[in-house]
Amino acid sequence: MKDDALPSPIESPLLTERAGKTAQHGFFTRAGGVSDGIYRGLNVGLGSKDEREKVDENRARVARWFSATPDRLATVHQVHSPDVVLVDGDYDGARPQADALVSATPGMVLGVLAADCGPILFCDPEARVVGAAHAGWKGALYGVLESTVAAMERLGANRRNIVASLGPSISRRNYEVGPEFVERFLGVDRAYERYFTPSEKPGHALFDLPGLTTQRLADAGVTAENLDICTYPDEDRFFSYRRTTHRQEPDYGRQISAIMLRG
Repeated sequence: MKDDALPSPIESPLLTERAGKTAQHGFFTRAGGVSDGIYRGLNVGLGSKDEREKVDENRARVARWFSATPDRLATVHQVHSPDVVLVDGDYDGARPQADALVSATPGMVLGVLAADCGPILFCDPEARVVGAAHAGWKGALYGVLESTVAAMERLGANRRNIVASLGPSISRRNYEVGPEFVERFLGVDRAYERYFTPSEKPGHALFDLPGLTTQRLADAGVTAENLDICTYPDEDRFFSYRRTTHRQEPDYGRQISAIMLRG
């Protein structure tokens, strides 16, 4: 298999400063993988049509970056839900339908996949609890962030001590939506109008998913940052579902963002 390079994830300044002694984390890019073609690089998407052995090798490389074995890398079958899974030392490799994971077990790597949606990594360094969430528009709107915080609290975390970072995701300038999309949000809360600005296409708007995500985290009492890295235009580093759709490509890869409680 071709070795593109070693994985070289982006790290959060906030998580590094506030929780670096407690948890290791990384927002992985396409760098460091063995996949090729439209999946070039570190595609970890088990749901993609990439060759399974290449996806498995890419996931193993992510685990090795954490000095962990592949069986300690926990992910879920993401379905744009508010559901959260607890991961402990009895993890058996199952991928239940959910969109977030939490753990108080050292050595377990919690990973969420994305290709424009928002990956959010969480840590309470005092309680030694970590979490990871996948928040597209549906997850952000219907509560996956709040569900993750609540699940961390059940493990002993205090939301006032939780720090969270939103990794590479699609930005407002590249997220055009139709009027029915806007109405869905306004039907939940008219104040969400501030996350939409008119686009050049009549009747359409640009949607600020990162803005909604970070505001929901702040409203939940969590200290959060946005790395402000857009996946859509940066083809060298990131997979993008929307870019793939615009090009009418048959499939797309997924990058991973992950966090592990240190021993």
